[in-house]
Amino acid sequence: MRTVELLLDPGLEREVRSLWSRLHAAGARSLATHTHPTNRPHVTLVVVPSLEGLPFLGLPVPVSLGAPRMLGRALVLPATGLHEMHARVWRAVGSANPLHDPARWVPHVSLALNATPGSDALLTGLPPLTGEVVAARSYDQETRTVIDLPDCPAGPVARCL
Repeated sequence: MRTVELLLDPGLEREVRSLWSRLHAAGARSLATHTHPTNRPHVTLVVVPSLEGLPFLGLPVPVSLGAPRMLGRALVLPATGLHEMHARVWRAVGSANPLHDPARWVPHVSLALNATPGSDALLTGLPPLTGEVVAARSYDQETRTVIDLPDCPAGPVARCL
C-alpha cells in the first residue's frame, strides 16, 4: 500500500518539529523519537494500492493547524483548508482506509502516536499555526521508502484534471 501525503512549508515544518521536541522534553511521547529517515510532519490524504489516476493537487494550498487534541490514541494538530483537495483525490483514487472517506476524514498533523490521555494539556494556549502545504509524497508501507509526487505528473502514474 502507498500513501498520498502533503508536506508543510519549511517554516510550518520547523514549528511542528519544535512541538515534537517540546513534548519529548516534557517526558511525553512524541514523534521526535521516531528516527526513521522518512519521518517528517505531513497530512495523509489517502492510502491506496496504486497511485494510478492521482489528480492534480493544485499546490501550494494554505493550511491552518489548530489547537492540539487527541484523535483516538494520537495527539494531533487538526488541519483546515484541505477538504476540497481531499475530496478530489478520494473521488479519483479512493482509499483502503475507511477513515479517509470524506465523510469521516479528519485532516491532521500527528505530534505523538499512542499518546497518554491529557498530553494535549502540555501544549495549552498554543496559537493556530498557519502556512502552506507545498509538496506531496508517497510512502510505500512495504519498503518503508518515499517518492516525491510531482503536482501535475505526466505519464501512467497520474493525470491532471
